[in-house]
Amino acid sequence: MKIPSPSAITATGQRIHGVRQPPVLGKVFRRVTVTALAAALLAGAATPAVAAADSSAVPAAAAGQDRPELQEATQAFVDAGFAGVQVRVHDERGEWTGSAGVRKLGQSVKPPTNGRFWTGSVIKPFTATLVLQLVAEGKIGLDAPVAGYLPRLGLDERITVRMLLQHTSGVFNYTGEYYEDGTVVPGIPATGNAWLANRFKSYRPQELARVALSKPPRFEPGTDQNYSNTNYTLALLLIEKVTGRSYAEELKRRILRPLRMRDTVVAGNRTQLPGPHAHGYYRYQDAAGRKKTVDISRQNLSLLAGAGDLISTTQDLHTFISALNGGKLLPPELLAEMRKPHPKMGYGLGLFVQDLGPNCGTVYQHNGAPPHGYGALMYSSPDGKKTLTASVNYVDDAARSRAGKFPEPLNKLVKQVFCDGKAGSADKAAKPAR
Repeated sequence: MKIPSPSAITATGQRIHGVRQPPVLGKVFRRVTVTALAAALLAGAATPAVAAADSSAVPAAAAGQDRPELQEATQAFVDAGFAGVQVRVHDERGEWTGSAGVRKLGQSVKPPTNGRFWTGSVIKPFTATLVLQLVAEGKIGLDAPVAGYLPRLGLDERITVRMLLQHTSGVFNYTGEYYEDGTVVPGIPATGNAWLANRFKSYRPQELARVALSKPPRFEPGTDQNYSNTNYTLALLLIEKVTGRSYAEELKRRILRPLRMRDTVVAGNRTQLPGPHAHGYYRYQDAAGRKKTVDISRQNLSLLAGAGDLISTTQDLHTFISALNGGKLLPPELLAEMRKPHPKMGYGLGLFVQDLGPNCGTVYQHNGAPPHGYGALMYSSPDGKKTLTASVNYVDDAARSRAGKFPEPLNKLVKQVFCDGKAGSADKAAKPAR
C-alpha cells in the first residue's frame, strides 16, 4: 500500500491494496499514513519505552551487543508518531532485536520482538517465488500467456506471466485506480470508513479477479508499469490451477516448511493474529461528530489474496529474504530475472531493487501494510547476509495526516543498517517503495 499519496510512501508501489505503492524506501507502505499519537490517545499510558536490545533467543556472542545507533533509529519511529515498532537486524555483528513504543494504547508494555503481525504486500515476493519455482520445473512459461492457464477469466491474451509479476499487465487494481491527474476509479473499499464497516468481510480470489477484469485496463499489456494487487491475485490463481493445490498448501510445502518458518501463515479468512502481537488502530469521526479510535488488530485480509494476506514475524521474514537472496529458493538464472528492475518503478519480479548510493550499495526489498494499522519492512543485501525486518503498529485515519513523517525514520533505520550510519544516501533511501 502506498503510504501517503499515490506517490508518497506506500509499501508496495501503488496504493496499499488498491492504493498505489511505491518502489523503494519512501513508499514503503501503501497508504500507511501514520496518524499523530496525540497525548489523549495515550492517556493513562507511560511514556513509550525507549528501544532496547533483546537477545533472549540469540547466544550472547552473536546478539549484536549494545548497539545504541540501532536503538535510536528504532525509537525514531515512535518519535515520528507510530505507536510501536519491533526491529530485527542481521549483519556481520550478529543478530540484534529491539522494540520501542507501546504494544497497546493505554499500556506501557513495548511490542514483542517476536510478535506476529499483518504483513500486507510483503507476501508478493513469496507469491513471485512460488511462480518462478514452477517456471524452473517447466510447469509454467515465464513469457507464456496467462490466458492459456486460466482460460475462463477472459484475460487479454497478450498478458504474460512475467507481466503479472512485474506489474506491467495493465489490469485494473480491484481496490481502485488512482491516476496522476487526480482521477480515481473506485474498486472494492480497502481503506477509510467504508473499509472499516466491512473489515471482516470474506472474499474469494476469483471474485476479486472478476471485479478487476470487469473494468477497463489501465494501459495496454507491456506498455507501462503500474502497481496492481490484481496481478498477484491472478498469480495465486495460476499457482492453484497448475499445481492442483491451494496457495496456502503450496506456500507451506515449498517455502514455509523447508525453511522452518513456523510462525508464518496465509491469513485467508482468519481475523485474529495468533500469539503475542501489537495492536493497530483506526481513528474516525462518527455521524454525531465524535472522534473514535477503533482497535483493528482483528481484520480479514482475504481482500488481498496472494497480494497482501500474510501473517508473519520479523524472524521469519529474515529467514525468507535471506534464503531467497542467498540462492536457496531459486536457480541463479531465475533469481537474476527476479532482481532485474523495470526502469519506471525499480520493480523486478516481486522485488524492489533499490540503489542506496556509493556508501551503501544495492538492497532488494518489499515492504507492506494491510489497509490500516500495521506496516512491515523487509530488506536484504544481494547475498542475503545482511537483512532488516521490522513491523510498526500505529493509529491511522482517513486523513493520513502523518504520512509525510514516515520517510524520515525509515531512511534513518535503513541507513544505519546498510550504510553503517554514513550520510550521503538519504535521498536515495527516501524514494518510494511501492
